[in-house]
Amino acid sequence: MPRRAAEGGKAAERPSSRDDGAFQVITLGASGGPIEDNVTGLLVRSTATNWSKNSVVAVDAGVLMSGIARVLDRYVTTERDDKTKTEKAIVTGGPFFGLDLPNLSARANAAYVFREIVSSILITHAHLDHVAGLAMNTPAVEFQSGPKTVAALPSTIAALKNHVFNDLTWPNLSDEDGGAGMITYQRLVDGGNMRLGRGDAKGYVKVCEGLVTKCMAVSHGTCKQRYNPETGKHHRAESAVFESILLPSRRVSIDASDISKDPSLAPVESSAFFIRDESTGAEILIFGDVEPDSISIEPRNAGIWDSAAQKIASGILRAIFIECSYPDSTEDEYLYGHLCPRHLLKELLVLASKVLDCQKPLQAAFESRKRKRASVPGLPLETPEQPLSPKSLRPRKSSKTREETPGSSGKSRAKSIGDYHEAKKAIHVGPSEAESERMNVDEATPTQHQATSLQGFRVFIIHVKESLMDDVCPRDQILEELRDGAQALSLGCEFYAPLSGESVFI
Repeated sequence: MPRRAAEGGKAAERPSSRDDGAFQVITLGASGGPIEDNVTGLLVRSTATNWSKNSVVAVDAGVLMSGIARVLDRYVTTERDDKTKTEKAIVTGGPFFGLDLPNLSARANAAYVFREIVSSILITHAHLDHVAGLAMNTPAVEFQSGPKTVAALPSTIAALKNHVFNDLTWPNLSDEDGGAGMITYQRLVDGGNMRLGRGDAKGYVKVCEGLVTKCMAVSHGTCKQRYNPETGKHHRAESAVFESILLPSRRVSIDASDISKDPSLAPVESSAFFIRDESTGAEILIFGDVEPDSISIEPRNAGIWDSAAQKIASGILRAIFIECSYPDSTEDEYLYGHLCPRHLLKELLVLASKVLDCQKPLQAAFESRKRKRASVPGLPLETPEQPLSPKSLRPRKSSKTREETPGSSGKSRAKSIGDYHEAKKAIHVGPSEAESERMNVDEATPTQHQATSLQGFRVFIIHVKESLMDDVCPRDQILEELRDGAQALSLGCEFYAPLSGESVFI
C-alpha cells in the first residue's frame, strides 16, 4: 500500500494567511521511524513576518531539506514571464504559499529556504532520528554568508560535538575546535536565561525573526552515561566525576538505598521548547521525545506542566506538540522512554489539574467584578456559562487551526471507559500530598471545573512509530485511543496528528 495511505490519508491544504493564526507549523517529518524519510522535523514561523529572511526556525532535523523539497515538488509550478522571456517558479498552494522562490527546481528552492529563510535549528536531543537531516544538510550552508545556528541544551550540544561533528562520524562543520565554521552552537539554559527578556518573555532567547524560545529539560528513557557540565562530555553514570556536582534531586534519583534505582543508569536528557510569537504574545509548546513521570528515574514533566498551566489559564499557550510513539497495546517495558495514549492522558490530567489551580484566582477576580457590577444600578451582570477556559482567554486575537484530520480506520484498541477511570485513580501526580488531594483521585470522573480547564485546547501528536505492516495504521489507532480516553475522562482537549507535508495555523 502507498505509505501515505498507511499513515492515515492526506489532510486538506489551504493557502496561508496572517489572519489564520499567530503561528504556522509545517510538519516535514511526522514519524519516529524506522523508515528514514519521514522522521521528526518541524518548521515554525510567525505569520506576522510574511516569509522574510531568517523568519523560520526548525525544531529538530531528522529530515530537513528533503522534506522541504518534497513539499515544494507537490505545490510549485513554473510560468513564463512574457516581458522577461524567462520562467519563474510559482507556489500554487500548500505550506509555502506566499513565498517567492528564486529557482525553478524543488531541490534548488529547498536549498534556498534552508539557507535564507531558516534562521536556526532547535535540537531537542541528539538521537539520529532528530539530527540526521542536520548533519547531511549542513554542507549546503557553504554558499551562505554566515554559519547556521544550532541551539540546544549543553548536553545535546556536547553529544553533537563529540559524537556527530567530530571528524569521524561526520566532518567537524562547527566553528569550534578548528572546524569548518558552517554551524555555530548556541547553548541554552534549562528553564530559560533569566537575564534576558522582560515580563512574560523573561528567560526567552531570539531564534528567528518574530519568535523567541525557552527550553526545559525532560527525561527520555535511561542510558549508562550522564553529561558532566564541568568536562563538557558524557561519562559513565557511576563515575566519580559526578560526586561533587550532582544536584540533590539527582542524588535522590540514583540513591543506591532504593533497590528500584540502578546507580549505573542515568536519564537520557531531551527537551521541550516554549516558542513565543513577539507580535501577539501567543505561545506553543513543542516536546522532543519524552517519557511519563510515573515510570521515569528522574521525572521532570511536572515542572513543564506548571509553566504550561499558567500560560493556558491566561490564554497565552495555544497548543502543544507532543510525541505519542506507540499504541496502548505496548507494555511499559517496551516504551523505551516514549509515551503511549494511557500515559499521555495521565500527563494531561496532571496538566488539567494545574490549569484549574491557576484559573481559581482568575475566576475569583471575575466574581469580584461581577459583584461590583451588581451593586451599580443599570449595569448588566456578566454571567459566564462555564468556568474560564483556554478558548475564553486569547492574547489580542482569536486562534484558528487549519488542519483537517481524516477519520480513523481499522479496529479500535482503545481502553474501555472503566479502564481509563481506573487509570485516573492510579495516576501519579507527584510527591506532594496536597497536589494529590487537588487531583481528587477518589472520584471516578473529573469535576465540571476540571473538565473545562482544557476545553478546546489542541494537542498535536508527533513521532508516531510506523508498524511496517499492511493495513495497520498506528497513527489512526493512537488518535482513536486518545480521543476515546479523553472523552471518558472528560478532558475536553482536541487531538490531531499532522502528516508529513501538512501545516497548521495556530
